[in-house]
Amino acid sequence: MDKRKHIKKKISEWPRHRIQALWALLTNSHLIGFVQGKLYKGSLKKLCVPGLNCYSCPGAVGACPIGAMQAVIGSWNFKFTFYVAGFLIFIGALAGRFVCGWLCPFGLIQDLLHKIPFPKKIKTFRSDKLLRKLKYVILTIFVILLPMFLVDVMGQGAPYFCKLICPAGTLEGGIPLVLLNKSLHSALGWLYVWKNVLLVATILLSIIIYRPFCKYICPLGAIYSVFNPISVFQYRVDRSKCVKCGACSKACKMGCDPVQNANQPECIRCGLCKKTCPTEAITSDCLKN
Repeated sequence: MDKRKHIKKKISEWPRHRIQALWALLTNSHLIGFVQGKLYKGSLKKLCVPGLNCYSCPGAVGACPIGAMQAVIGSWNFKFTFYVAGFLIFIGALAGRFVCGWLCPFGLIQDLLHKIPFPKKIKTFRSDKLLRKLKYVILTIFVILLPMFLVDVMGQGAPYFCKLICPAGTLEGGIPLVLLNKSLHSALGWLYVWKNVLLVATILLSIIIYRPFCKYICPLGAIYSVFNPISVFQYRVDRSKCVKCGACSKACKMGCDPVQNANQPECIRCGLCKKTCPTEAITSDCLKN
């Protein structure tokens, strides 16, 4: 087999994108909401979905775990707090950031935006590694500390990340609800403008940089990344097959090197490294006893 020819082979990501799109449709299947401008309020809304999917999206049939965590972390309703925390730990321990690569609707949007042609795509830059730590700071401050300590008389905190930062919520919830409900127009202010500025910036950056929101901002990705090295789902590199050609690290859009660490916190388990490897040295499976 001509290894160099195999390395240059074009790898299609559309099979993964089709799964992402199907999951996005399933978790936003309340399609009538996009016509009526009303949220689904059925029993399924009490359940969290694995990816970042805005509770306020007219089509959403489940709750975003980050939004749910902010809503209850400072509350006396500890049962629901434990449910959300347990859900995140279970998903993280099971699959790590596989959710980011295959099940997150906003991840799909960024994937598609990055396919738009641009003269020079940026894979990395001087402060890239340092900036990736920002998502852990955002998780700590906006998702945990502020909702926990800045609470109302009922002991409930505000969803500060959703309210002040989340571009996914603006795209999936804020804009559709404003367009479909004229009564909301009078309530728009600087915060809505600010959120739209962040959304536009995220869209533009996604064309140039692969998944900037996932790399630098997303608190859900920060949580799941902690579980990557220990999750049930793992990537493995067969050292006897690896020829150290570097094809896998060049293919990785998240800037990971599977040969050094096949389960880095930044890996979203998209599978490009597996498909690119000329000797099939990279495999994915469950932890073996």
